Amino acid sequence: MRNKYTYLKELLSFAAVLILFQSCEKFLEEAPSKTSSLVVKTTTQLNALLNNQATFYLEGNRTLVYSSDDYALTTDIYNGGRGVFSSMAGFQFALWDTQYLPDDTREGFWSGEYRKIFVANLALNNVDKVEGSAQEKAIIKADAHFIRAYSYWVLANTYCLPYTNQNKNELGLPIKTSTSFEEPLERQSLEKVYEQIEADLVEALKTPVSLVQNGKAKHWRASKAGVNAFAARYYLNRNNNEKAIEHANAALADYNVLVDYNVDMKYGRDQTVAINSGTPTAQNVVLKYPYTHDNQTDQTDMVGWKEFLYFRMLNHESWWYIPSQELLGLYDKDHDLRYQFHVVEGYSYDRGMTKPSYEYPGYIFFYKDRLPSGPTTAEVLLTKAEAQARLGDFGNAITTVNLLRAKRIVPGLWVDLTAASKEEAIKKILEERRRELPFSQRWVDIRRFNNNDDPNDDVVLTRTFYPYTAAAVSFNEPAKTYTLPKNSRRYAAPIPRTEIISSNGAIVQNSY
Repeated sequence: MRNKYTYLKELLSFAAVLILFQSCEKFLEEAPSKTSSLVVKTTTQLNALLNNQATFYLEGNRTLVYSSDDYALTTDIYNGGRGVFSSMAGFQFALWDTQYLPDDTREGFWSGEYRKIFVANLALNNVDKVEGSAQEKAIIKADAHFIRAYSYWVLANTYCLPYTNQNKNELGLPIKTSTSFEEPLERQSLEKVYEQIEADLVEALKTPVSLVQNGKAKHWRASKAGVNAFAARYYLNRNNNEKAIEHANAALADYNVLVDYNVDMKYGRDQTVAINSGTPTAQNVVLKYPYTHDNQTDQTDMVGWKEFLYFRMLNHESWWYIPSQELLGLYDKDHDLRYQFHVVEGYSYDRGMTKPSYEYPGYIFFYKDRLPSGPTTAEVLLTKAEAQARLGDFGNAITTVNLLRAKRIVPGLWVDLTAASKEEAIKKILEERRRELPFSQRWVDIRRFNNNDDPNDDVVLTRTFYPYTAAAVSFNEPAKTYTLPKNSRRYAAPIPRTEIISSNGAIVQNSY
């Protein structure tokens, strides 16, 4: 059984490996242990640590992938190729399970984000002790505070209840602000977690760095645009629309570049798949992918995606973002280029549903497994538009959202949205938000919709699917209806039992 000392030692070892792998110079004098520490002497070394984008960019958050109404889980899709769905965890996340998920040993999101927090703490604990200019140290501090704020934010929106006055004393997260072996692992209140996020955000907003430096955008490090974009996301979630607009404007003032899908997007390599081989209906089907799909390991296109204000990616290990019919129905299939480039018709064939064939699309962005989850220029415009509309400024809200649509839709009369009321504007902007940010933001959005003062945007999630056990889907039994009410405690995902055991019981499981 691991205890908290073993757990933290693993984190130290993880950080050591990252530094040794990324940096050109060796600056660890000895391997880390309970009685030794990483010896860091210069700001250059700390920058090498923070420049290792591979440490920070992936978010393997299966709650976001499966749990919202953007994801399609139906008996028809399952029956179309049962062997394709090898992981029970996908069904369990999609059906908001609490019984079996704690024992899913593949869940690494909690530990992954705490590793990022550890690296941020490592930088913050050393920055005032090393050689380097005051400006370099200010940049490192802002960057590390941003990493920590971001990771606590995504953890809180996964494993904790939505933050409201009613929930503020509910269980939050263990708050770690150092690399000490002795720091407590008990979960602090949700209110304290949000106080920590805001405190880190205040420090991150002090960054003097613009996203574009010497003519090159550094999407993977904290910048004025990136931190303000995250602040806009944060305050929209907290229903503070004035501050959401303030930070959205600050982000756009530093960087406002959009990808014009009419000009900048293109198709990449086609894929030919044989279906129904050896039968009278045998044929070859061509699947068309965007160029962003073509490279699994080369990060050039991902890091260089010019809308990124901060480079973070939702990662889906099973390689199939299955869009729901509700999500697909929101797109203008004739004119919306997001549908044309990101919705790959017949993608189920790629996943093995070829004999007998079953056709269903997949949502594709970077390769088959990654979608942008970090703040983008597009998200900032949507945040600003929504906040404007909620404040009653619906005319300007529609103008704001149309700036984005002009870069996503084939030119024509159908590009510009119109609205005759605040309520109509909010509805149309939220639909646009869902078209633009499927999977990555929908779960968090539903949480906030169900806890604001507007009853018109509430969402009750419902699925019809088979019963299941820890090991199998009971597809021979009648399908049943699963429902997640708006105030369900299951809006906090179960914490992996391995983390509870590692803490010797200091970390307490959510109650349902």
